[in-house]
Amino acid sequence: MEEPGFWDDASKAQESMKELKSLQSVVEGYDKLKQRYEDIKTLIEMGYEDEDESLIPEIEEELNTFIHDYEELRITTLLSGEYDSDNAILSLHAGAGGTESCDWASMLFRMYQRWADKKGFSVEVLDSLDGDEAGIKSITMQINGENAYGLLKSEKGVHRLVRISPFNAQGKRQTSFVSCEVMPDIEEDLDIEIADDDIRIDTYRSSGAGGQHINKTSSAIRITHFPTGIVVQCQNERSQHMNKDKAMQMLKAKLYMLKQQENQALQNDIRGDVTEIGWGNQIRSYVMQPYTMVKDTRTGEETGNVSAVMDGDIDQFINAYLKWINTK
Repeated sequence: MEEPGFWDDASKAQESMKELKSLQSVVEGYDKLKQRYEDIKTLIEMGYEDEDESLIPEIEEELNTFIHDYEELRITTLLSGEYDSDNAILSLHAGAGGTESCDWASMLFRMYQRWADKKGFSVEVLDSLDGDEAGIKSITMQINGENAYGLLKSEKGVHRLVRISPFNAQGKRQTSFVSCEVMPDIEEDLDIEIADDDIRIDTYRSSGAGGQHINKTSSAIRITHFPTGIVVQCQNERSQHMNKDKAMQMLKAKLYMLKQQENQALQNDIRGDVTEIGWGNQIRSYVMQPYTMVKDTRTGEETGNVSAVMDGDIDQFINAYLKWINTK
């Protein structure tokens, strides 16, 4: 029989190893960067000594790579929050705009999938609800990777799209909105007490992609927390019991973060303000017509390459946010 504190000690040891691995990665990154700096200096000195102009393109390429890697390493030093190193749970909810907003939600889902792929992160859909005609009404996904939450916390808020809608027969420009909520996947057993009378647990039939298991049983779980109005859902796991455990874990994490906000008065640091999904509340605008531009309203960061952004190139906005939030 195991000692009473065995699992606690094992959990702490696992967390310590995770932190050690993260610190080791930073040190190795610094060492590689330092070596690259010395290599560039050597190339420049060779060019001067031999008066060899043919080395200039190679030096420029190495320098650009150095600057990119330097910025990447510098950003990791800004990820010092308690849960920044954790996996992230990201939820999208279509707002004003009907079918157009549901389509916009599916576009953002693809954008975050592409971003995760480029980072080498994995994406697991926990719950989804299709739109009536097209797209997605809501979707919750878990993004697994080092510093996933620390990076994606920049994405919480309302995202606004302006384009000529393919669902508008008159070809008019249309504006639609999707809200994004991001929270860390806190694996530890949080000391949060939830009274049975404070929640309602509903079961329903799973929907969406998931292979043969989906739609055979009413294994999906929805938990409503009456005091706060928080609703969490999970339908991805193989059994109703597993879905309930994951949903309870998500509810506890949300309640914990809410408590942290109240204690620290950090309204925008973890979960973000709950705002109407519509005009005037967006954190970022994506304009596709009559011109192309993506602009973050908080940092002022912008680009005209909308296609690249929708293909997952959002690091410039994430990095700008981390620099901005650390200077506030």
